Amino acid sequence: MPVDWKPMVDLVHRSKRLLLTTHVRPDPDGLGSMIALADALEGLGKHVRMFISSVWPARYDFLDPNNRVRRFELPGDDSRDADAVIVLDTGTWNQLGDFGTFMKTLSCEKAVIDHHISQDDLGGIRFQDIESEATGRLVYELIQALGWKLTRSAADAIFAALATDTGWFRHRNTTPRTFALAEKLTAAGADPTLLYEQIYERSTLGRLKLMGLVLERLQSVDEGRIGYSEIRRADYAATGATPQDTEDVISLIRSLEGIEVALFFMEQPAGGVKVSFRSRQKVDVAKVAERFGGGGHRLASGAILDTSIQDAQKQVIAAVQSALQSSL
Repeated sequence: MPVDWKPMVDLVHRSKRLLLTTHVRPDPDGLGSMIALADALEGLGKHVRMFISSVWPARYDFLDPNNRVRRFELPGDDSRDADAVIVLDTGTWNQLGDFGTFMKTLSCEKAVIDHHISQDDLGGIRFQDIESEATGRLVYELIQALGWKLTRSAADAIFAALATDTGWFRHRNTTPRTFALAEKLTAAGADPTLLYEQIYERSTLGRLKLMGLVLERLQSVDEGRIGYSEIRRADYAATGATPQDTEDVISLIRSLEGIEVALFFMEQPAGGVKVSFRSRQKVDVAKVAERFGGGGHRLASGAILDTSIQDAQKQVIAAVQSALQSSL
């Protein structure tokens, strides 16, 4: 169903100072959506500040060459004068980190722009379309509704969002509409060749070594229908990698022949275990992730468990096995 952007357009017009944020461990959809929207809002004369509650992933430096996105730190008093907060590519508190704690203390207007199923009540207007392949599409629609001409940098940012959230147009969420939007973005100046090189062809030695560990530890259970691997905290120092280098690694696990569900377990630097879920078709992994306080899409989800990696594997694999059995 098409999104009615009028309430959002009205919010923008009555706001002078806006805060934009996206989820922790941001990907090109979250970052690209935020940066493209900031470009349009600044073009309309608004004062915009962008924050993330985690380390900026170095592999996406090209999206923010002027370092406009800042890492959020509590108490955030210098940002309390905001007229509105716009949250992009997530609608859950546990994905907002310290910024979420700060946002709960604000009385200004709030809005969420997202394409994920899982949503909390963040206390604002929600612009959600789970049929959109990326939040970048929703930002494109909003920019059109605002009457702002897409700049080349914004086109690049949205193209990065669209292409990565569809696995560079390979995943099942890719539709004819996806290619139609890609055409519009390319016409506006997006450079697919350069973006692909920047995103996928700049692996550090540490990232490649980390991928080697993932493959070395790869296991399968349930007659080969569930594949999983892990990364431990000590692996980062041992390989020279960073936690951000684990992004997309689950695709290696999902590529194993016969897999229905791929799982990737990552010990977090501050404790707990992050789990990434990928399903081929039979299992709605968003529902499985929700059992552990997470969520996402039907075929791609995530959750964080406050436990050991061994216990996390035991709990999650059992839940996936149950979901697989129910799908038969």
